[in-house]
Amino acid sequence: MLRFKILASVIPLAIAAFFARGELVAGSRPCIEVAGTSVQIAPLAWQAHRHVGFTTNPANANVRVQVSDNAEAADFAVIDDVDTAEAASCTGTAQLVAISRNPSPSDPLIYLSQEGPADYSIFVASKSFSLLDAAALIVGARGTRQRVVAAVD
Repeated sequence: MLRFKILASVIPLAIAAFFARGELVAGSRPCIEVAGTSVQIAPLAWQAHRHVGFTTNPANANVRVQVSDNAEAADFAVIDDVDTAEAASCTGTAQLVAISRNPSPSDPLIYLSQEGPADYSIFVASKSFSLLDAAALIVGARGTRQRVVAAVD
């Protein structure tokens, strides 16, 4: 009977630890460093400091991200087989970004396309980063750019 009581008290603690940590097995998630700040995809959406959403309608977007065919021409490039020293830059405290299916009106809404004009351009040749991850990280790190609209008289 005593064993059952101990087991009954340990199970809720294990469940609480699992939810506090956010994941059962620690795995690497896409992470970048921009201007001395690490930005990483959140393991769970509720843990994120910032949320971003994606849209297929360019009229709804407040950030446009162009997928580039050339790493040199892109604002942000992700290529596999990065040195471990650079990958280790995200081991500390990172700003967490989550991709939201239902973003709030204040969250950046990203339109991802092959054509410009765009606020950012990305190049991704990776097994661990998707195009959505890369776009979410660069927008999460830099935010939305204010477009200058010319006044027409």
